[in-house]
Amino acid sequence: MNTVRYSQAVVLVLCTALIGPVAAKPRQAHPVDLDTAKIEQLAGMKGTLDKAEHVFKVSQPRSDLSVTVAGAKIIPAMGLTSWAAFKPAGRQVMVMGDLVLQEDQVNSVMSTALDNGIEVTALHNHFLWDTPKVMFMHIGGTGDSDTMATAIGRVFQAIQSTAGSKSAAPSASMDVTKTSLDSKAIEAIIEAPVEKAGDVYKVTIGRTTKMAGHEAGKVMGVNTWAVFVGSNEQASVDGDFAMREPELQGVLKALRTGGINITAIHNHMVEESPRIMFLHYWGTGPANDLAKAIKSALDTQKTAKLKARKKT
Repeated sequence: MNTVRYSQAVVLVLCTALIGPVAAKPRQAHPVDLDTAKIEQLAGMKGTLDKAEHVFKVSQPRSDLSVTVAGAKIIPAMGLTSWAAFKPAGRQVMVMGDLVLQEDQVNSVMSTALDNGIEVTALHNHFLWDTPKVMFMHIGGTGDSDTMATAIGRVFQAIQSTAGSKSAAPSASMDVTKTSLDSKAIEAIIEAPVEKAGDVYKVTIGRTTKMAGHEAGKVMGVNTWAVFVGSNEQASVDGDFAMREPELQGVLKALRTGGINITAIHNHMVEESPRIMFLHYWGTGPANDLAKAIKSALDTQKTAKLKARKKT
């Protein structure tokens, strides 16, 4: 064997022994190819493909609504269009969207989304002085293309089936100055202290985060709270859940299962660590049933925390 080749072979053997074989380049998951015709079929809407970002977007203008803002008419092109966008995510599809909803559509549409594997990520208003009042629900999800498109189709069907509802707004006739609740029963169910605050009974559970490196907790507004009024037989509860992001979907599902209405999902702070989301809610019914719904939501937060710890 040529001396030079022999020397090169020896060097290669020594290098392999010291640093091991050269690692094979990991295979990249082949991106799924969007079947736009199938998405349209399953979602029940026509869409458009943005070739630059490889995103397919279906939309549904809320032309059935006659909305005015401070007396000025708002048309779908001015932000009253529901939409969902599909983008390849490895072998799956990522979905994001924004739904335009009347107040009485919010919770039924939300339940449809949650029941079909779609996450609800925000709920808020985009206008002031709008008549009728319009809410906007932001959604997302990742999964098999057909599954996601089918789920989106069901969500949009729920919007159509509840549009123009003539049902009366929920009514809760009670005098808060005559609240006669069994606070001990609520305390036993929720497993947290119940305090008399004026004419209401209130539960407050603190969380902590950091703002600019400084801890912010219960008294600074980083807390979950619930206010109960009424009687044991007919009560109302309203409040706010403070959650880390992985806890949001579990809390939403638990509250909706318990018949609690979700009224807003948003942030109260910026650049906090860990990030905290806030969820506002309201519901009526027997006091113990409302307390059980709140406790069920609190339990989902504990489960989410345990899962997070196991991952780390």
